[in-house]
Amino acid sequence: MTEAAVATPATDAPRWQALAVLVFGACVIGLSPILVRLTQTGPAAAGFWRLAFAMPLLGIMTRRTTGTLGRPSKIGLVAGVMFALDLGFWHYGIKFTSVTNATVLSNLTPVVVTAFAWIFLRQRPRALFLLAVAVAVGGAWMMAAGKSSGGELLNPPLGNALSALTALWYALYFLAISEGRKTEGASRLMFWSSIVGMPLMLIAALLLGEQITPLALGGWLACLGLGLMHVAGQGSIAWAMGRLPTATASVVVLVQPVVAGWLGWVLFGEALGPLQAAGAATALAGVVLAQWASRPRPQPAGAAPA
Repeated sequence: MTEAAVATPATDAPRWQALAVLVFGACVIGLSPILVRLTQTGPAAAGFWRLAFAMPLLGIMTRRTTGTLGRPSKIGLVAGVMFALDLGFWHYGIKFTSVTNATVLSNLTPVVVTAFAWIFLRQRPRALFLLAVAVAVGGAWMMAAGKSSGGELLNPPLGNALSALTALWYALYFLAISEGRKTEGASRLMFWSSIVGMPLMLIAALLLGEQITPLALGGWLACLGLGLMHVAGQGSIAWAMGRLPTATASVVVLVQPVVAGWLGWVLFGEALGPLQAAGAATALAGVVLAQWASRPRPQPAGAAPA
């Protein structure tokens, strides 16, 4: 993550507390691909129900913290569009490939963010970052090339591609949330981004001819769980991001694919093959190395801050 993408941390909470909340949020979000599989709806429809069940809680939280829902900010609207794209691509990735592949590939976000800053903001990264990108991409290729030793997958190549594209939308969502947290509370930002994302998900589900409503009580419970997870997980991450640098946050949330991969193995028998397991570890190592390589450079003593 480059300096331009780092949010200014607030000082009203200890760093350890913000880190603990961030880890909790990432673990909760790790449940999401499992719940998506259990909703008995189409992938985009699952995203719609996730936001629909989260809306009442987000509204209550926003009213309690600010006294009013206010009006949506431009950055909140952008975050809503990016989050809808993120959910749509990721949920379809979960449908076609393994839970682990979908989650790890979608978490190449830090690499995408720094590449975005390099291309569009002309902030040239260090040579070590380029090596980190090569490591992360190599790990992603190993995951795509390897075969799972269990579970029935519909179309792994398509699912892997959709999951990798998710990293782009998630990166833009991450940047929008980081920017929005400089001036807005986490609950209000999430409320308005969800207001924007919810109809977009429903329209996508209808256009794609998906099953909109769950077929049994278990599906409804999974949809409700997605809504609660959205508030607890994304809410915790958004709150912590207002108190931690974005670079730190984007590395800590890599707890998410570890949780998702373990649950995918336990619940769906999606054990990773040797090449896939090595690829997952390599991809995550590349992401961490990219974060370390793109940390702000120390300035000489007496130099004016950039």
